Amino acid sequence: MWIDWLGYIGLIVKGAWITVELTVWGCAVALVSAFIAGIARLSRSAGIRWLATIYIEFFRGTSFFVQMFWAYFVLPLLGIPLTPMEAGVLALGLNVGAYGAEVVRGAIQAVPRGQIDACVALNFTRFHRFRYIILPQALVTMLPTFGNNAIELLKGTAIVSLISLPDLTFQAQIVRAQTGNTAVPFIAVLIFYYLISLVIGHIVRNLEKRLSVGLDISKG
Repeated sequence: MWIDWLGYIGLIVKGAWITVELTVWGCAVALVSAFIAGIARLSRSAGIRWLATIYIEFFRGTSFFVQMFWAYFVLPLLGIPLTPMEAGVLALGLNVGAYGAEVVRGAIQAVPRGQIDACVALNFTRFHRFRYIILPQALVTMLPTFGNNAIELLKGTAIVSLISLPDLTFQAQIVRAQTGNTAVPFIAVLIFYYLISLVIGHIVRNLEKRLSVGLDISKG
């Protein structure tokens, strides 16, 4: 019996690894999407702002279930076949990125206008203003919310089990079906999700401390 349960726990561990992969790649897509759309929302071009707004409002205003099913079942009909992992990463990343885009926009706009005016007076280019003055301060403002978004993305990975990706939730369902035991596999799943979220929170807090060094001086 114990040997059987070791095998079942092994299934859940494999599912946890897939969940970690989904979370890492989904966060990467979300981060890129958030920065592109968030900065685009501040563009001088009305067309670029309009495109960014459509992306943000569409992914915030429609169901993630539908977005994931669309990525997995509809895109192949358009000649873009995706594996369950690719569909999950794409849907998770674009969905969470839409929320992150507003975080990026708000953090950039929160940088004191006086500092930007000082950069203009010092003849900084727009790139150098953004790279050396705006971005370092905005990143510290973004990080706590980005951490929350990453944890929300982690919890959203459970939904990909609906397209047969063997993540934590999928494997827990397999173990439940084979053993008839519901408590043990889902307690294990809760523990895994909690541990992964703790790791995400720890990483974000360390990044925030590291990036905050020297900013109090610069604000003065």
